[in-house]
Amino acid sequence: MTRSAQRTLLDRRSMLGASSAAVAAVAGLRISDTLLAGPQPYGPKNSPGSGMRFGLVTYQWGKDMDLPTLIDVCEKSGLSGVELRTEHRHAVEPVLSKAEREAVRKRFEASSVELIGYGSNAQFHDADPDKVKANIELAKQYIQLMHDCGGSGVKVKPNGFVKDVPHKQTIEQIGIALNEVAEYGQQYGQQIRVEVHGSGTQDLPVMKAIFDVATHPNVAVCWNSNAEDLKGDGLEHNFNLVKDRFGATVHVRELTMDDYPYAELFRLFKGIQYAGWILLEARTEPADKVAALIEQRQAFEKLIAG
Repeated sequence: MTRSAQRTLLDRRSMLGASSAAVAAVAGLRISDTLLAGPQPYGPKNSPGSGMRFGLVTYQWGKDMDLPTLIDVCEKSGLSGVELRTEHRHAVEPVLSKAEREAVRKRFEASSVELIGYGSNAQFHDADPDKVKANIELAKQYIQLMHDCGGSGVKVKPNGFVKDVPHKQTIEQIGIALNEVAEYGQQYGQQIRVEVHGSGTQDLPVMKAIFDVATHPNVAVCWNSNAEDLKGDGLEHNFNLVKDRFGATVHVRELTMDDYPYAELFRLFKGIQYAGWILLEARTEPADKVAALIEQRQAFEKLIAG
């Protein structure tokens, strides 16, 4: 990170208030054992889907909010959790001091909103070994950050295949890097959540191949609700390829749009008694974020009840 970028982030620290709900995945447990549950279940106790919670990924609807505003908007909308993303205005970044990290933790602890984790840009597909190593070290910084701020995990991603590099080689490289990051994250109680992402790498058979290499129990699939989920033999087949490796977070787009079979997706999640977070990663730009989030929460509740 350049000095000017660090200064920008430091200038943003004044937007922070006081910190976060301390929820950590326990070292050595299976992925299913580290799923997070919010404070209030949806629907009848032990009914399919009752363990799922609805929250927000700050991309795009929260990217321009400072931390107090972000928490306030989530509280007003009835959302109980948030995944912070790097390079957004809330400015929760590795440059924060120990005291500033504690302030983030306390800000969340004083609210009804849980800090679920962090959306990083750490990626491990590059052909340059030095770049891969640098991204591994970057992921470790985010792991330390979330540990200090009270989160429970860090999202990382593959970001496509590299020209003239065999796909098998890239898959192996990504999987090995994930194992290293997962081992480090386990020491800090931080689950490593791999977003289904990147041209080619977001195809579910490829993601399964990555996880055939990334066997560490602390690394998990973050379903991303991509159009590619419907390719080949369809949604249920692709879902089943990775369903045993789901972690604490799932990303969805606007649930009120009809360009993705969310009813079918929720049926599948209810079928495996998924008990993690369903996080909205929106694409549109509504004028009233609170009203838009309430609409999305209500759509989530209908899907849970359906």
